[in-house]
Amino acid sequence: MIMQKTYYIQTFGCQMNERDTEVLAGMLKKMGYQKSDDLQKSDIILFNTCCVREKAENKVLSYLGELKELKSKNPDLIIGVCGCMVQQKGMSDIIRKSAPHVELLFGTHNIHELPDLVENILASRNPQVSVWDSEGEIKENLPSERQLSFKSLVNITYGCNNFCTYCIVPYVRGRERSRSPEHIIEEINNMAAAGVIEVMLLGQNVNSYGKDFGDQTDFADLLKMVNEIEGLRRIRYMTSHPRDFSDKLISTIAKSTKVCGHFHLPVQAGSNEILKKMNRGYTRESYLELIKKIRDKHTDAVITTDIIVGFPGETEEDFLETLNLVEEVRFDGAFTFIYSTRTGTPAAKYKEQVSLEIKKERIQRLNNRINLISHEINEQYMNKIVDVLVEGESKTNSQMLSGKTNGNKTVIFPGDISYVGKIVPVIITEPQTWILKGKMQEI
Repeated sequence: MIMQKTYYIQTFGCQMNERDTEVLAGMLKKMGYQKSDDLQKSDIILFNTCCVREKAENKVLSYLGELKELKSKNPDLIIGVCGCMVQQKGMSDIIRKSAPHVELLFGTHNIHELPDLVENILASRNPQVSVWDSEGEIKENLPSERQLSFKSLVNITYGCNNFCTYCIVPYVRGRERSRSPEHIIEEINNMAAAGVIEVMLLGQNVNSYGKDFGDQTDFADLLKMVNEIEGLRRIRYMTSHPRDFSDKLISTIAKSTKVCGHFHLPVQAGSNEILKKMNRGYTRESYLELIKKIRDKHTDAVITTDIIVGFPGETEEDFLETLNLVEEVRFDGAFTFIYSTRTGTPAAKYKEQVSLEIKKERIQRLNNRINLISHEINEQYMNKIVDVLVEGESKTNSQMLSGKTNGNKTVIFPGDISYVGKIVPVIITEPQTWILKGKMQEI
């Protein structure tokens, strides 16, 4: 009996990386490999990496070291590293030197080469290192293997032109390139025909979509097109830059029947001085004006954000401005981060680095305030009925289901797995800081 060859992929980082993993899995499946959850028994092990923080890189290098013994026991095993970490200049040499048992290395611009690289290794057992210096053309119609049958990730842009001073992404993902509307619509049409009811449109800055086109098609225009796709129920997008969130986009979303009312708008800081040092391209005042415009058109908008604490030069006064902005906006939730130097970015060379002790104290104060506001907002959902897309069992209780509201709130409620992939009404009975608990209503 011929044994089925298997692959194991571990993904680090953002949803762009998750989407890349779906494509990698699709190509491996086409080559005859089957997904495995057991790293120890796989024929191919791939680490799809992130390099936003050096901590993530160190974790990958540590994992690779642990695989040395596994490789010695199974010489035919292919161990590979791909993604943003590898795309950095000189990183493939560092990995090969520290982990010579890693035979496969490729970057973010050429994931479509995976089948050829694997075949080369199988034929010769020679290591394959392929890291392109520049982006090249967008490769369409690559196979993919979705994690869920009813929701999917869809790339609309690749790369980033923003060059925030703390961020490595433009250096490893390349310049911004938009996919053609025709390819995007065709892809989503096929997904909807296969039963997908929710899509997440992905880009480092989705609001920049179409700026590289000559026909003036922009993100708002694309949303209109996607909104017309039959069978689709929900449209999400990630990530949107506050600088490029236009009045046209606000109006288009308000008129849409499928675009979700969740606005994730990373503010990063509340001080104009710090925003300028970050090269964010907007001011505190313009950000607050944007929030007002959104709430004027969307009275039930769920607004979340990202905030960095302890950016170089951040004074107590700067931090208090961030706290005050949080109070004024009253975010539904926030991803908060302690600033950490990222080699290769301008901010890593800035003087006036803030001490770790101060950063820890500030993020604690920030989180305390955000959590209090989040809880107060969630309490307003008490006894309300919300539509929830059931995503699966709760991670902490197999007797409970977990899903998302239109506004991306997580809802936990009793039920069986037959409801997974369906949108069901749930009455909220116990609002909490990070989740809403409730009971499903009869459909």
